[in-house]
Amino acid sequence: MKSPMTTLCYIEKGGAYLMMHRVKKKKDVNQGKWIGVGGHFEPGESPEECLLREVREETGLTLLSWRFRGIVTFSQEGYGTEYMCLYTADEFEGQETDCEEGILEWIPKKEIQGLSLWSGDRLFLDLLVRDAPFFSLKLSYREETLVEAVLDGHPIPLPLP
Repeated sequence: MKSPMTTLCYIEKGGAYLMMHRVKKKKDVNQGKWIGVGGHFEPGESPEECLLREVREETGLTLLSWRFRGIVTFSQEGYGTEYMCLYTADEFEGQETDCEEGILEWIPKKEIQGLSLWSGDRLFLDLLVRDAPFFSLKLSYREETLVEAVLDGHPIPLPLP
């Protein structure tokens, strides 16, 4: 059984984030969506150990500087609950490699909202771009429809624009 704990990282360079278009993996809850890089904790890992391992596995890059930006609680009917440690990173080394889960591409931050994203991802990406302080965001889905969003204990009216 996979851990309910995950990491997700948006690596920054020149006003762009490294995004993954999830088009390669079969039976992927994120199929066709654009997301950052990350994944499930392995037994005994800290959030930072998971972050560094997942980024290296999915991109070939080694992070040198990162920020823990928030915790995101996802729930989805039929999928369960996931607790995601959300990071941004602005220093790295190494050579970018292909990923078996999707296609990696540097996307200018101003163009990200036009991609195929989960509705809740639009919320936390906006918080990242606005450099919001550390936050807790709860996102509940029914299939692909966002049915609840709660930021720092306060409901956000839906539907989102």
